[in-house]
Amino acid sequence: MPRFFVDEVDSNHLSIDGADARHIALSLRMAVGDEITVCSKGYDYLCRLTQITPENCLCEVLSVNEAESEPNIKLHLFQAVPKGEKAEIIVQKAVELGVYDITFVLTSRCISRPDDKSFSKKLNRYNKIALEAAKQSRRGIVPRVYGLATLSQAIDCLIKYDSSVWCYEKGSESMSSLNLAPNTEIGLLIGSEGGFSDDEAVKLKSVGFKPVTMGKRILRCETAPLAAAVIIMNQTGNM
Repeated sequence: MPRFFVDEVDSNHLSIDGADARHIALSLRMAVGDEITVCSKGYDYLCRLTQITPENCLCEVLSVNEAESEPNIKLHLFQAVPKGEKAEIIVQKAVELGVYDITFVLTSRCISRPDDKSFSKKLNRYNKIALEAAKQSRRGIVPRVYGLATLSQAIDCLIKYDSSVWCYEKGSESMSSLNLAPNTEIGLLIGSEGGFSDDEAVKLKSVGFKPVTMGKRILRCETAPLAAAVIIMNQTGNM
């Protein structure tokens, strides 16, 4: 069944416009009376189309249920900016795995160092990728992609969560030793191709973060967040 996302839903009706309306009317060639699933803020709405134009589609809400696909944790990924198209892969796969949102961070060893103007263009594409990944994986929300943040800004966010996981090649604790609980907010910090500098490691340790190792093998920066997300989801009963 086709799946769409909207920001607001009243108790009985909702409206779909823009690209999704064009998709319903022109690409899918749906008809009045056809049913679709519309998602909003973690809920799935079974709807019947009552009016269809390429500009706007109106729907009658038939039933509503909490989205079963959403994890019981909010996993916030803070990813140091990678080079090339790796960011697109990270966004797509992280959304499929259940992350709540993604923030790209500019650290000292990032090879790719976009300015705010050039990154804002990429950010639009990343959020489109997140939307398509959310549809494909039947998410109940569309995770947002943010950036660029400094490491200090990332730390300010990470210290507010119930738990935070900092993956570091010189880590002393294993991922399996973490005591992560369901129904909590968890931060996940991953470095770029060059990892974290010694100064950055000292800064992170000074605010209480313990470095966590991903094992004896060094993972690529596009592999590490996905492997960590799988482990965290499994530990919290979301796999």
